[in-house]
Amino acid sequence: QVQPVESGGGLVQAGGSLRLSCASSGRTFAGYIMGWFRQAPGKERELVAARGWIGSTVYYADSVKGRFTISRDYAKVDLQMNSLKPEDTAVYYCAAAGSYWLVTTAAAYDYWGQGTQVTVSS
Repeated sequence: QVQPVESGGGLVQAGGSLRLSCASSGRTFAGYIMGWFRQAPGKERELVAARGWIGSTVYYADSVKGRFTISRDYAKVDLQMNSLKPEDTAVYYCAAAGSYWLVTTAAAYDYWGQGTQVTVSS
């Protein structure tokens, strides 16, 4: 069973960068769609970026396009976050979906990490 474990969150000033990493403490991520979600207080969990296993299928939320980059291999998934804004402040979650197609809803993801806090100060 896949068990995502996130690392790399923290406090950063606006305009700065952070890199989040996600590894599995169980099976590898091979064959899974991998996504990074975030949830800010009082808001719904939203998909920030996702990447498929086959080919180069990738998804970015409009709010992070040009600033965030998702990369992956069979063992880990990284989210490079540049030009961070205060509105990027949230708990970030790594998730795995046992789907052939890239999926964008939280309900479609089967395995979740515990989350890591990202705080961007103005």
